[in-house]
Amino acid sequence: MKVEFHGHSCIQLTSGDQSIVIDPFLTGNPTAAVKPESIQAGHVLLTHAHTDHIQDAAAIAKSNDATLIAIHELATYMSWQGVRVKDMNIGGKMSLGFAEIHMIPAFHSSGIVLHDQQSIIYAGMPAGYVIKWDGLTILHAGDTSLYSDMKLIGRKHAIDLAILPIGDLFTMGPEDAAEAAEWLGAKQVLPVHYNTFGLIQQDGERFAQLLADRGIQGRVLQPGESLTL
Repeated sequence: MKVEFHGHSCIQLTSGDQSIVIDPFLTGNPTAAVKPESIQAGHVLLTHAHTDHIQDAAAIAKSNDATLIAIHELATYMSWQGVRVKDMNIGGKMSLGFAEIHMIPAFHSSGIVLHDQQSIIYAGMPAGYVIKWDGLTILHAGDTSLYSDMKLIGRKHAIDLAILPIGDLFTMGPEDAAEAAEWLGAKQVLPVHYNTFGLIQQDGERFAQLLADRGIQGRVLQPGESLTL
């Protein structure tokens, strides 16, 4: 399986002729490695409704005739944008035919901010995903803090790769993310949600060392780079 890092929290998973893109934020992202029109995927997964996770979701879904998957309220909102959606909720799982996805909690916030109207649309709870595909288990935590139920998630799922935010301020910082990796029992960890903007500057290699101190392999990628599982 190919795991591509497109910048910020946008990850694309590809195996054979199937591809999933998660949290596409490319337009307006100064670190983005590709443009939205370059993305080819059959499914778009969203963890929550903040702009830096959904910016290009509708455009990518429409151009690929893809199915967008999100928590019920966010999926409903995206359906109003003319996107084909499937909704689910935390604790549930869904078969994509070639893969099975489980929606897990994330401790964060989620809403669509309408600045011109000075209003916020409620978009359901934030979430993450455990994706089981080709005998591999990949976790995308979304935007989250450290929370103790990560230990339960780690007991339920043998995680080959955990994709964890490390930017601090709006999510976990590196120290808490290293603790999360240990609680999840992840074999490998890919850090995301850092260095996109000045407020979330972090040292990815230092985070990899924090992981190494716990016996966990860190896989630090720059936008545009990929790894193979």
